Amino acid sequence: MEISNLFDQVIELAVQQRASDIYFLPKSTNYEVKIHTVKGVIQLSEISFEKAQRIITFCKYQSGMSVSEKRRPQLGSLSYEHQKLNLRIRLSSVGTFNHHESLVMRIIYDNGNEDCQFFEEQMLHKLKSLSNQRGLMIFSGPTGSGKTSTIYKIARSLHENEVIMSIEDPVEIFEDRFLQLEVNEKADMSYANLLKVGLRQRPDVFIIGEIRDEQTAKIAVRAALSGHLVFTTVHAKTPAGVVQRMLELGIKYEQLKSATNSIIYQRLLPTNSGNNQALISVSNLEMLENQKYDMEDWKNKLCNLYKEGKISSEIQKKYQFG
Repeated sequence: MEISNLFDQVIELAVQQRASDIYFLPKSTNYEVKIHTVKGVIQLSEISFEKAQRIITFCKYQSGMSVSEKRRPQLGSLSYEHQKLNLRIRLSSVGTFNHHESLVMRIIYDNGNEDCQFFEEQMLHKLKSLSNQRGLMIFSGPTGSGKTSTIYKIARSLHENEVIMSIEDPVEIFEDRFLQLEVNEKADMSYANLLKVGLRQRPDVFIIGEIRDEQTAKIAVRAALSGHLVFTTVHAKTPAGVVQRMLELGIKYEQLKSATNSIIYQRLLPTNSGNNQALISVSNLEMLENQKYDMEDWKNKLCNLYKEGKISSEIQKKYQFG
């Protein structure tokens, strides 16, 4: 089989299961090809060292990475068009101690035309209502949990005269109505630098793909305190973890309390009907401060979904801690 055909085959299998990542992982005698889905990591196949090296070389060449460099970490990206598929793929390679390369490909879907389904539709209405109050709306949850789709759905519901600027790495959803900027560290276009420029552009609403560092956190809080609506994401396992992460990034608690509109935790869960739906929990700093929120609320939601026959007991147990 031609390497380009094998590449197409792997991509198509990954897309069929809505995988977020594809792994080419070296083992003692061969390579494992795996994908990361909402259900966990699934092995697609095992291939020889020779075939793996050929496909890794093909991917690196297509994404503008150095083909000859097999030890140092490299990053690359490519656009993929095949039949009805139109994807963007981010690549990361690194050499292992025994001189084999590992390659991970992150699939960026064009989610613009997809309609994310929610277990509790009233929660989406609640978020839309909260977006009228301005301030920081902080989303948390793992990669692939539908946070960006939810943010865009809420942002699209805002008044058409609102000026909306997104700063993302990468831009996942293309929206003509928004002014969309993409992070490019090599060109000195970091989240923080683009946010500084963004404030001078005077938008009404910011979408910040992720708060990763102290500078970005402080500018985002400043934007929220100055009257902007700011949607963003923070890596945390629980709503309380969001607060802890922001404090670690140098934000004073009183500032965070004044700036924060709401904290949203979201997961995408496999349903008994075969599709995926989003489960959302909404809290605020006052609830967390008075210990009115804990994971019991989340567990109760899962328990109710199980009783209603919407998810399996396996899924209920797997996601009970977020």
